[in-house]
Amino acid sequence: QVRLVESGGGLVQAGGSLRLSCAGSGRTFSMYALGWFRQVPGKAREFVASINRPGGRTSYAESVKGRFTISRDNVRNTAYLQLDRVTPEDTAVYYCAAKGGVVFAVTPVDEGDYDYWGQGTQVTVNS
Repeated sequence: QVRLVESGGGLVQAGGSLRLSCAGSGRTFSMYALGWFRQVPGKAREFVASINRPGGRTSYAESVKGRFTISRDNVRNTAYLQLDRVTPEDTAVYYCAAKGGVVFAVTPVDEGDYDYWGQGTQVTVNS
C-alpha cells in the first residue's frame, strides 16, 4: 500500500511554468507505476501523463505533449510533473496516482487501472 500527497499547485500566468510533486509513503514506492490526472468541475478526470517503475518510459496526453514532463525519484519516493508553457485550459485539480503489480515497462493511461490516489492540488492559469 502507498499513500500519495501532492503539492506545488498554485496560480500561474499563461506561458509560465509550475512543478508539481507527489510524495509517496512506504519502502515500495519503486514497485508502482505512477500517473498524473486532472479534473475540472463538471468534467471527467482525464489522463495527463504516466511513468513506469524505473522511470525510463513515459506516456503523455496529446494536449500536454511537448509542454509537460513527468519524472520520478525512487530514492526520494517522489514523482514530479513539470508544467511549461501553460494555458488557461490547463486549469484543473491535478491528481497523482499509483498502480501496483505491474512489470517494468508499463505506463498505464486509464483511470481505472490505478489503485491509489492523492488528494489533489489545484492549478489555476491566468490569461
